[in-house]
Amino acid sequence: MYKNTQLAWIIWIFLAFIASFTGLAIALIGSNGAFIAFLIILLIVGFIFYGLTVEVDSQQQVLRWWFGPRVAKVELKFDDIDYVQPVENSLRHGIGMRISHDGWVYTVGGFKAVEVVMLDGTKYRVGTNDQERLIEALDSKLVCENTNNQEVT
Repeated sequence: MYKNTQLAWIIWIFLAFIASFTGLAIALIGSNGAFIAFLIILLIVGFIFYGLTVEVDSQQQVLRWWFGPRVAKVELKFDDIDYVQPVENSLRHGIGMRISHDGWVYTVGGFKAVEVVMLDGTKYRVGTNDQERLIEALDSKLVCENTNNQEVT
């Protein structure tokens, strides 16, 4: 069993930056219900996206990941995975959960990720700060990229 949680320090910095301006507005204008509600929303977003947990459960034969307190949880059966490979995300992949030209992206910071390609062609990029150990945990599903892209002559 493999389990790792990557903390979302980039998201925390971004939220703190926004909260500082909201706090400054409260100090200059005075306490306002809208400002307080906005700060509460920032706290909720910070709590929901405090980190990304990735888990490989060998007993149940699943790969799963989720944000914070099990929000946006994804669970994939090993039998449905075609292959996995280590990849490097770029700035265009961003942070959080989104769809991109590379498929679904789940990340909270950094550029290292593992691409999971399903048998139906769906792709997921799961960000991690522990790429090597995650690949080792998924070793039975790991197929080199070159093997899948070879042309038959």
